[in-house]
Amino acid sequence: MGHSFWGRGKRGLTVALVAGLMGFGLWGSAPWDRAGAAEGPPAPEFINADPNTAAPYSDAVRVGSMLYLAGKLGLDADGKLVPGGITPESERTMENLKHTLERNGSSLDRVVSCLLLLADIRDREAFNAVYQKYFQQGRFPARSAIGTSGLYSGARVEISCTAVVK
Repeated sequence: MGHSFWGRGKRGLTVALVAGLMGFGLWGSAPWDRAGAAEGPPAPEFINADPNTAAPYSDAVRVGSMLYLAGKLGLDADGKLVPGGITPESERTMENLKHTLERNGSSLDRVVSCLLLLADIRDREAFNAVYQKYFQQGRFPARSAIGTSGLYSGARVEISCTAVVK
């Protein structure tokens, strides 16, 4: 019969692959943005709440309609970790995350993915009790949770996320 997995041969697969890559703007000169923006991928915008910071990272990076946030901790306005353990620290962390999202043109309901770091993975349920209050039931972002051997400033929780800009 002569039929194979490759259909009409490897040439057909190669043509389909190249056509697909061109359609997604990953090969060739297909426009990246359908709204008529310049050809090519959008340039990243590196954003810091304090433009004079010496920190070796950005608070956020915007690329097109996507916003990537650096990890947020449960720090108060003076930059000190809130006292009281995992629950108050989780609440302050989520408020800091919410504030950073809103300052950069997004919101919690536009978050698509989170990375959760816990100084002790056994704090996961206590964190979840707080976390669930910030998202609509059934519309939680994709999330990974990792237990670590320690976080900056002795924090119990750190969270970073990716969101769509409004």
